[in-house]
Amino acid sequence: MADTELPIEEHDIVIIGAGLSGINAAHRLKTDLPHRSFTILEARDVIGGTWSFFKYPGMRSDSSLRSFGLPWHPWKHSHKVAMAAEICEYLEDAARTDGSYDKIQLGHRVVQSDWSTEEQRWTLEIDVHGSKKLIKANFLFTCIGYYSYEKALDSPVPGIENFEGTVVHPQWWPENLDYNDKRVVIIGSGATAVTLLPEMAEKSKSLTMLQRTPSYVVSMKRSSDLEKFLSSWLSLAWVHWIGRFIDVWFEVFISELCLSFPRLGRFLITQDLDKKLPKKVDASIHFNPTYGPFEQRLCLTPDDEFFNALHRDNVEIVTDVIDTAEKDGIVLKSGRKLPADIIVTATGLHIQVLSGMKPRVDGKEIDIGQQYAWRGCLIEGIPNLASVFGYVTTTWTPGADSMTRLAIRVVKQMEADNASSVVPVIERTEGMPRMLSTNAKSSYFVKAADRIPKVTGKGPFYGRLNLVVDLWALWFGSMRDGLVYTKREAKKTK
Repeated sequence: MADTELPIEEHDIVIIGAGLSGINAAHRLKTDLPHRSFTILEARDVIGGTWSFFKYPGMRSDSSLRSFGLPWHPWKHSHKVAMAAEICEYLEDAARTDGSYDKIQLGHRVVQSDWSTEEQRWTLEIDVHGSKKLIKANFLFTCIGYYSYEKALDSPVPGIENFEGTVVHPQWWPENLDYNDKRVVIIGSGATAVTLLPEMAEKSKSLTMLQRTPSYVVSMKRSSDLEKFLSSWLSLAWVHWIGRFIDVWFEVFISELCLSFPRLGRFLITQDLDKKLPKKVDASIHFNPTYGPFEQRLCLTPDDEFFNALHRDNVEIVTDVIDTAEKDGIVLKSGRKLPADIIVTATGLHIQVLSGMKPRVDGKEIDIGQQYAWRGCLIEGIPNLASVFGYVTTTWTPGADSMTRLAIRVVKQMEADNASSVVPVIERTEGMPRMLSTNAKSSYFVKAADRIPKVTGKGPFYGRLNLVVDLWALWFGSMRDGLVYTKREAKKTK
């Protein structure tokens, strides 16, 4: 069937992705641009994004749901660290309460996106369970996270083909994996490993967390005594607003403090570790990262559950380098062998901006990794597309929300100028800075440098710094500096 014969659907705005960012974007559009029609395209048959995709034991938030949740939809539970299923229920409740759930089209995967300067709009080719259709829209909000669902970080384990047990990656956790009375080795030191260890400890015969380099692990109470007190006097909406204000701005304060004074940050995070860890675990070896706090994301353990699990006789943490895998375990560079029936490779994600979608502008494919990002939101050379991206070293949602609201400001500026398109433009000069638009130094971000948009660190082409900078840009930043608007009569104004 030729493209001209495909069914065509038209909207003013298309949101791609029905996870937390997409549902939030829908609410912001309904509130701030009620006169514009929109739809939400979700590639999978369920909403929830990350929270409905990952199935490994203990999958939970690693931020407070006051800050990680939606600003406009209160988290109803007293506990603030939530399991994945609870987050999915929360997101569906938010979308249904808001009325945006009816705008979601499930099983709609974007295969190709083409911008036409002549038409001044996007044409999206959509795969719907094997059938195809076209959707045309003036503006795109891409709310599809930053990692691939089909591919994990390429971090091979030497000799893994010799291992005769079960190898599992958390991204594709087998539904009926039996680890009862099995010897398990978890390779990794990030949030996933820290979540898996206490969850698997009770059933495993032995459980070893093998890390090449340590991470920071911080504890947080599952519930707030202050919020319990406030809930006796105030409505849920007020408790949520106060709790959110406290959690968001405390995180901004502590993250900036640690980044500005890394030695102080390291001291604050590690000062009481010896009290929480068993004598068999040396904090100076296993919890002493080479990088400063918040240069990578901190791992969260609610109510010390990770530290408590390390007290078990069948659990240990090992910091070493893998030499090779053998049929019944892993041999380390130190010469020690870790017996294993199951190896869990919690080694990271494959970073993929725009879910691997390569937009075409007038037939020319745009390489996202070669472009500069305007205020971390719009991408050089790509008209009418907002890449909604949250924070990756602190809580995601405040960043994603500020980006959504910033993109809406741009759309409003288009309306005020009677413009049909807007595109970031930067003057290229020899030797100009090419920094990553994200400030994370995790290995899986560093390895994805060629796929991530760049920034100069100056003017509107700065990276994602912190919420203070992003809110200042949202409230007071110029919506003209670095942008070129095309009026409907095809005249350009800067």
